[in-house]
Amino acid sequence: MAVLPYSIREGLKGLARARFAAFASTSAMAVSLLLVGTVLVIGFEAAQVAQWLRERVGEAEIFLEVDTDDMTGQSLERRLALHPAVVSTRYVSKAEAVEIFRREFGEGAEAFFDRPFLPPSIRVQFRQAWANPDSLSALKDRLERIPRVDEVQYNQALLVAVQRNLRLITFFGAGIGFVVLLASIFLVANTIRLTIYARRLLIRTMKLVGATDAFIRRPFLVEGAAQGFVAGLIAAGLLWGAVESIVAWVPELHLGDAFLPVAMGTVVGAGVALGWLGSLLSVRRFIRNVAVA
Repeated sequence: MAVLPYSIREGLKGLARARFAAFASTSAMAVSLLLVGTVLVIGFEAAQVAQWLRERVGEAEIFLEVDTDDMTGQSLERRLALHPAVVSTRYVSKAEAVEIFRREFGEGAEAFFDRPFLPPSIRVQFRQAWANPDSLSALKDRLERIPRVDEVQYNQALLVAVQRNLRLITFFGAGIGFVVLLASIFLVANTIRLTIYARRLLIRTMKLVGATDAFIRRPFLVEGAAQGFVAGLIAAGLLWGAVESIVAWVPELHLGDAFLPVAMGTVVGAGVALGWLGSLLSVRRFIRNVAVA
């Protein structure tokens, strides 16, 4: 425990001793974290858009037989609402269907009202987990076997297209995120390696007087974590400002107050972890290669 205060003290002093190297590594980490944070924000917005699309394509309309009365239709709606795949239901009576038809077709719609032809229907919103072609196709077959149900309609072509595009976007986004993260680790590790190389004589002297590798390594880990913390704060501040500006310009985006603090905390935490990991990888390799003779 007595070594810990020394490690923290020496690690923080290292920032003041090599200001340019500390500035370079902190700047590199800030840029890397800004890229990682940007990918995180874009991924969140893409997930929100994907959820919205799933909600839209997960809608179906169940048309009942024309002579079905409202009591029977509403009873069937209540039964459907209890299904685990259903989020919400809405019963559309024959009178309401006529009003919808009149609004959509405008003048001349009355020419079709010489005999009843618009059936009652039930509009169903399915859960996201069921909003895929296979699940909805199976549900459609089962629903059409229910008495008084005439036909079930949903936009199958759009659903297939959305599923295919969402898979491509997810794969592409994960690939970009992985490349950015990998590039960030290499960039930070190489920058910190230059910082440690500038103190090779100090490391050699400490090894000559009998200091263990762990004792030499601790201050560098503290210094790397401190640099990562500062870089994380810088990146989080820049990202916060950028997001707030974009949301003010495009209010339709879903980046709200509930997500931003989590994203900022993730960026700062990633900065500390990145600085510590980069220092660990660099100093461990460098200490092994320092000659003591």
